[in-house]
Amino acid sequence: MKILVVQNRMGIGDTVIFLPFIEAISRKFSTRVSLLVKKSSKADQYLKQADYLDKIIFLERNNKKDERHNGIIGSIRLAQDLKEYKFDKIFIFNSSLRFNIIARLANIKQIYQYPLFKKPNQHIVQPAKDLIKKNLGIEVIKNPQIRIDSDLTKDVILRYGINSNELNILLGIGGSGPTKRVPAKTFLSIIEKICNLKKSKFFLATGKNKEEQKILNEILNSKFKENCIPLDNLLIIDTLPVIKNCDIAICNDSSFSHLSSALGIKTITLMADTPLIYGSYNTNMYPIIPDGETTVSHNTFGKDKINPDKIFNKFKSIIN
Repeated sequence: MKILVVQNRMGIGDTVIFLPFIEAISRKFSTRVSLLVKKSSKADQYLKQADYLDKIIFLERNNKKDERHNGIIGSIRLAQDLKEYKFDKIFIFNSSLRFNIIARLANIKQIYQYPLFKKPNQHIVQPAKDLIKKNLGIEVIKNPQIRIDSDLTKDVILRYGINSNELNILLGIGGSGPTKRVPAKTFLSIIEKICNLKKSKFFLATGKNKEEQKILNEILNSKFKENCIPLDNLLIIDTLPVIKNCDIAICNDSSFSHLSSALGIKTITLMADTPLIYGSYNTNMYPIIPDGETTVSHNTFGKDKINPDKIFNKFKSIIN
């Protein structure tokens, strides 16, 4: 039996969130499944050890007109591409009529999908739970899990001089949008509090965006420079064993909060401007919301109201 799962949201975190549902499909039918995702998901970099996956197929579709799967002609090309694999079943984690038609054109006989035309204000997790429960009779409550080779984690210990007598902490200081990026001064405050508590090493995870680099450089130019190791020149696949060696993570709502929690690391998520579910769906996640707010969503604009004292108190409760 050949099964395809479609997860067409953009980011790393979006794909990580759906891993338990993809794995549940594989276990139910006792076969590896293929995954259709966007290139921006970078799924090939963190799912190499996923024993429930067969092929990762990239959806070549974005705002560039020359992408292979863009537009009506691109949809026909995608259907033709998928037809070559001769899939028997498809699970579509969205409400798009487009993907439903593509599945039919690809001659996939059994189609399982969210209810059509329900995308506006759709919950990120509940429709997936409902789809699997309704069609497979499985209640999915498992955390997402990312597996990596133990030899890689051992190599990182030597390369970065990781010492078990110190606290090794991931700081996910990047973020996909400016409203998600908590200021450097907040991270510097928490670094100082932690260093006063115990000798610590901080791994700074961020991208190459100009504003992200500004936050990174502000931290690296501080008095805590010797305690910090930047990871911005590493690929995602190379950051995973570093993260796995950390005792705890403190991250903006970014790819690194999703990766660290899926690696089993207790992760304090700084939720400044995204629905709270993105920082609380995993039991390894401990969300911090802006002062004065009872919850958080899009347009909360709370990055300057994330309280370092709250972060530190949560930090102490976790490590103790």
